[in-house]
Amino acid sequence: MKRIAILILVIVAIADPIQGHANKMNVVTTSTMVTDMVKSVGGSRVSVVGLMGPGVDPHLYKPASGDVVKLQRAKVIFYSGLMLEGRMSDLFFRMSRAGKKVYAVTESIPEKNRLEPPEFEGHWDPHVWGNPSLWSKCVETVVEGLSEADPAGKNYYINQGAKVEKAYKRVHNWGRKRIAELPKKQRILVTSHDAFNYFGKAFEFQVVAVQGLSTVTEAGLADIAKMVDFIKEKNLKAIFVESSVNPAAIQRISKDANVKIGGELFSDACGKPGDIHMNQGEEYDVGTFVGMVKHNINTIVEALK
Repeated sequence: MKRIAILILVIVAIADPIQGHANKMNVVTTSTMVTDMVKSVGGSRVSVVGLMGPGVDPHLYKPASGDVVKLQRAKVIFYSGLMLEGRMSDLFFRMSRAGKKVYAVTESIPEKNRLEPPEFEGHWDPHVWGNPSLWSKCVETVVEGLSEADPAGKNYYINQGAKVEKAYKRVHNWGRKRIAELPKKQRILVTSHDAFNYFGKAFEFQVVAVQGLSTVTEAGLADIAKMVDFIKEKNLKAIFVESSVNPAAIQRISKDANVKIGGELFSDACGKPGDIHMNQGEEYDVGTFVGMVKHNINTIVEALK
């Protein structure tokens, strides 16, 4: 009898944490920026599964059968939207019509604040996170989505959301001060693909990309030659590769234009969670959105000074 009682206590001790995890709301997200936002807002009340990891290009991501199972089991789904996850759009549409709670976080962005450069051929530019203050508006959709699925946690999500918005706006202000160290004539950012238009507008940079919005097509020889001429004309000090884009074109341009590669920027994905970087005595995790922004701005400023 005593042995049975001990066995029951052991089973309860093991089951408790499992039950505690099971009580958390199951949420599935797409890009790392959305995953970090949802984790920050959901906190201890949610269990978040991100489909895309560090270095993954959302433009090219094609869901595997295992991803579909995760999405079907989720109580709530959050994705970026504005066609960023182009190959998953139909899947999200079908799931939404079937009654699944599916939210594009960029629904919060007013059309007047969205960019639609001519080269995007009638599509909105989806890379909103380049402007941290604008990206903070997406928190509203996350708070509403989580609250609708878990009404008991509404006040918790509202409070967490306010903290996240404040953190995003704070890093935006930090970025403007850091970039002020760089003369305006030196604020020319050359990258692989068109992912930094919002960044350029927010921080007063001229942004020039080798290829367009999508990473589906690679840069041609004419694009590379044109960029080499531009770099020589402007006498640029550095150009940049991206963590989620093949660096071959930028490496070729670097060699032909005799210009250094100033570092790797996080464009369509954050870095690896727990990867701590340090700059000017400050530590930050590049696996978070705030850490991603700080890494990019520090890398750009130091290379172009």
